[in-house]
Formats: sequence, structure tokens, C-alpha cells
Amino acid sequence: MENGSARIRVPKTSELVADQIRAQIVRGDLKEGDSLPPEGTLMATLGISRPTLREAFRILEAENLISVVRGSRSGARVHQPSTDLVSRYAGYVLESQGTTIADLYTARLAIEPTVVRWLATAKGQTPGFARVKQILADFDEMLKTDRYLEFVDNVSHFHQTLVEATGNKTLSFMNRMLLNLGRHHQNDYQRRHPRNSEDKLKSLRAGFKSFEKLVALIEAGDVEGAVSHWRLHLRNANETWAARGEGERTVDSLHA
Repeated sequence: MENGSARIRVPKTSELVADQIRAQIVRGDLKEGDSLPPEGTLMATLGISRPTLREAFRILEAENLISVVRGSRSGARVHQPSTDLVSRYAGYVLESQGTTIADLYTARLAIEPTVVRWLATAKGQTPGFARVKQILADFDEMLKTDRYLEFVDNVSHFHQTLVEATGNKTLSFMNRMLLNLGRHHQNDYQRRHPRNSEDKLKSLRAGFKSFEKLVALIEAGDVEGAVSHWRLHLRNANETWAARGEGERTVDSLHA
């Protein structure tokens, strides 16, 4: 081997086995809740030893793609890749880089108005927009039946469903990560800055009217009106969540 050339790393057999099983899970050949064949069957089929198979299982368990019940005869149980798990790890990266709350909400402000532009251009005629309207109807019912805590718990779901209505999986994934981190900050903020019931109710009703107006503007195809309205809505929200003394805080991924 010439001096300075990179050494080629040969994968261990256990890594190759894990690669094969992982590919089946990611492609959907193995579904959520499926059981892998018993160890003896896999060892015979793949021509490997028990220690090699168990090392492959440990790799996949660490990735949360399988769960193994020790002593079980039914084999390892399959799990589909989890958006929440990956977004949580991405949150760890953001926190380790010192990402601030202000940075987080600026990113949301870059995503959602663009999403609203797409939806309004299509006049809400996307497969996922019906779900946005259903959540709006659910909010209306929650307010009428005094289910205020449930309303608060579902606000982030409205934002996520709005993005998912575009059908863009990449943006939906990114937005879910931002919402998870933002939800923890908002809950923490409200614990530190409690409001009386009247103020909370007034805020919820104002939020509902804003959601309602957004949906109406989207369905009317008023692109610039919808974008302008939603940008203002987000900026108003950001003035609270990322205000002076809040925006400088580092995101907390460990409790998100």
C-alpha cells in the first residue's frame, strides 16, 4: 500500500447482516410490528453464528429499528423509522450548537408563509387540506365545550397539519422538529409567566379567529392576503415566545 493512501475498512459480518435487515425495514418489506424469524432460522438462512446475529441485533436495537425480548421464542419485533426519534436527535445537535429560541422561531417564519403561499395558490385543493379544516372544526367545538387545555395541546398540531397539507415530506419533517422544540419552550414560558383564565380564553379565541381567517383566505385563492395574514400571525406570536430575555435562551432538546 502506498504511503498516504487511505486504509479500506472491511465491514464486519454483523454490520452486513444489520444492513440487510435495515434495508428490508426501510423499504417496507418488513412492517411495523412484524416479527423476524427465530434466531436459529436466521442463523441457518444467513450462514452466521449466534454471536454475529446478536451483534447485528444490537446495532438495529440501538437504531430503534427492532426490539428484542430476551428469552422470547418469537424473534425480534420490527419498528418503522420514527420521525419523533430522529427529530429528537436533531434537537440534540441544535442544542449542542447553541441554537437559540429566536433562531428557532425565525426558521418557522421562513417555512410557514411559503407553505401558505402554495396552499392558497391551489385554493386549498390539496389532499391534506381537508385535515386542516377538520382541526379547525375541532377547535370550534373545543371552545364551545370549554375544553381549553385540549385546544392549547392541539395548536402545534394545526401548524404541523398545515405544512403536511402541501404533501412535501421534507418540509413536514423539518417543521415537526421545530414544533417539538418550540412546544417545550412555550410550555416552560407559560409556567414561568402564568396568566389568569380570562386572558387565556381571550388569547385562544383570537387564535381561533386567526386560524379561521387563514383557511378562508386560502380557499378564496387570495395568495398575498393569506401570506400577509399568516406572516403577521407568526410575528405576533414570536413577539411573545422569542421576546427579549426569551429569544436569547438556548433550545432545550433534553425535555422536548
